[in-house]
Amino acid sequence: MDTGWVWFGVAIYVAIAVLTAVLSRSGKSADMQHYFLGDRKMGGFVSAMSYSATTYSAFMMIGLAGLTYTGGVGALGFELIYLMGVTLVLVFGPRFWLVGKKYGYVTPSEMLGHRYGARSVATVTALTSCVFLIPYAAVQLAGVGYLVSGMTDGGISFVTGTVMATVLAIVFALVAGLRSVAWTDSLQAIVMIIGATLVVGFVVHRLGGIGDFFSSLSAEHPGHLSVPGNGFFSLSMFVGLTLPWMFFAISNPQVSQRLYTPGSMRDLRRMLLGFMVFGLIYTLVSVMWGFAARLRFPDLATGDLATPTLLASDLVPTALGIVVMVGILAAAVSTIDSIMLTLSSMVSRDVYKVARPDASEANQLAVGKLVLPVIAVLAFGFAQLELDLIAVLSVSASAGLLVMVPSIIGAFFWRRGTAAGVLVSTVVAGTLVLVLELTKTRFLDQGSGVWGLAVAIVLYVGVSLMTKAPADRAEEFLGHVREGMRAHRAM
Repeated sequence: MDTGWVWFGVAIYVAIAVLTAVLSRSGKSADMQHYFLGDRKMGGFVSAMSYSATTYSAFMMIGLAGLTYTGGVGALGFELIYLMGVTLVLVFGPRFWLVGKKYGYVTPSEMLGHRYGARSVATVTALTSCVFLIPYAAVQLAGVGYLVSGMTDGGISFVTGTVMATVLAIVFALVAGLRSVAWTDSLQAIVMIIGATLVVGFVVHRLGGIGDFFSSLSAEHPGHLSVPGNGFFSLSMFVGLTLPWMFFAISNPQVSQRLYTPGSMRDLRRMLLGFMVFGLIYTLVSVMWGFAARLRFPDLATGDLATPTLLASDLVPTALGIVVMVGILAAAVSTIDSIMLTLSSMVSRDVYKVARPDASEANQLAVGKLVLPVIAVLAFGFAQLELDLIAVLSVSASAGLLVMVPSIIGAFFWRRGTAAGVLVSTVVAGTLVLVLELTKTRFLDQGSGVWGLAVAIVLYVGVSLMTKAPADRAEEFLGHVREGMRAHRAM
């Protein structure tokens, strides 16, 4: 595709998105809740679109399409299991919202620190999130780099694409905090879903219609319509990929923090329903995109080139290709700025404030804003490694966050959980995941997430049973949850 058309599409997107971000400003963000949580007044539709755009990043149209191109229909099963895992939010979403409203939590780490009666818990879980989420943000930047570079056959370099995404994410986050990000997310989500759905329908039509499409796929690439098919989706690979995704909604703080933002329980329900509908459609579209690329371009060097190559081909009219490109760019930027906001809020709230308990809201907010570009630069540096298979890398980054799942579940359902149990399980299991990922080691052919979660469960339960639980704090916390849930069910 001509480089000029790509730059034209980017320019239109930037102009509209920046205008949306500026219009989203609602007074001066003078405190942490206003800047990082939209003052807890986000409506159902905006929350749903923002939640969708934050979750469905470059992972989908680049990563999931690439995973389908590489391994076949197993990618659909993998992503559908993620959607099933989102049902966890039906259990934890109202509980997060209730305690967030009651105690004024800004971050999930702050919630854990209060529930377990130890500020060190907030600090350690916040730093663990930084260790694993910065690489995940880098994966999104790499997705943009692969996209614009592949579509222009190198006319726009990988580095230029990642620089562009980094700058946009910083701008959107700094303009008005979460309110800016949520409004631009809503715009981006609409572009994502409409553009991608229209184009995949057009491509399938150009390839002979739905019947001929699957007949050709079955004849030319039969392994792509079965599991394990060509062997990519072995049982251990499938488990290793799906386990981190099953708990994504509560283990990834940039997602669980959004559970504090709806203005009411009704808005929370609308957010979840809208997300589920969006997710199912986008999953099917991304998988079809991967199949289409396999049919038309069966010899690509890596699956991550499937979408850029298809968009730049004669199968897709230039105008539609630009629309989809903008949607993918928007999705990636949405996830990056959401991660930046979450991590900066954690650094200011759970690290800086713990070190300086007397720090004012204004000082915390100032620290958070200063940290934003630092996180972006770190993610940019990591992205320059240009690692392959974005979907697998995304899951690897999320595998480290699995180690906090026992502590999160225990916070709401186990009085005997202790700060020592949280600290030991998070540090030891998190270190194990890091070592396994860096050395590319697979014990018994299982991924790092499997071992990280198993070790975290054993250590959290074992150490908690050997140490004293904060009984009063647990009873107060869980008592409020019980009362809130009774009132919620009675509505």
